[in-house]
Amino acid sequence: MKKIGLVGGTGPESTLMYYKELNSRIDSMTGSKAMPDIAIESVNFRRAWDYVSSGNYAELTKYISEKVSLLKSSGSEVIALTAGTMHIVFDEIEKETNVSLISIPRAVRDEALRRNYKKVGLLGTIFTMKKNYMKKDLVGSGTEVVVPCREDRELVAKRILEELELGIVKDTTLREFNEIIDKMRIESGIEAVILGCTELPLLLNDDNCVLPCMDSVDIHIRELIRLATMDD
Repeated sequence: MKKIGLVGGTGPESTLMYYKELNSRIDSMTGSKAMPDIAIESVNFRRAWDYVSSGNYAELTKYISEKVSLLKSSGSEVIALTAGTMHIVFDEIEKETNVSLISIPRAVRDEALRRNYKKVGLLGTIFTMKKNYMKKDLVGSGTEVVVPCREDRELVAKRILEELELGIVKDTTLREFNEIIDKMRIESGIEAVILGCTELPLLLNDDNCVLPCMDSVDIHIRELIRLATMDD
């Protein structure tokens, strides 16, 4: 089994999900005979977020690339970022480190194609909803991506940053998000919603959402497991 390397801390809650799920799922897959070797390089979330917020992508690339290089030097063979927003400099990190990272957007694109979705909604941080990095692979494969209106985007981003990033889950926020998703369904005809921030699965899932969820964490973890357990 290949060693898995994770760039974590963006934020801590999603990093915990990755660590727990990778261990428990592989343990179950192997009949309680093996768990993966995992290395985690955790970043200072506030520092990384400041780089994103200020548009200082050169420093963000440098900072995350240092973490990826440390994972590579530790022997990690399957390396990934545990946050959708950090994919804003994904291509630059790959170029800087010469490491082929396992991409959240590409994994989500492949799942959308598998499910034959033609139009999906996207929720995430304000950068994930506004920028192109989470959408381009989907759009390139023929899947239309819809984001909420400006007011709703700002609400979603606020709840992620002030609640979910801190592990706070509220019923009132669940109702707000479902109203936003249902509005996109009615106005734009979306078939499903992408949970494009890795903290969103703390709040939304197929059982409590008005539409099917494409959980980017679950999709990404399944791809990491596939690559870590496949024969060379």
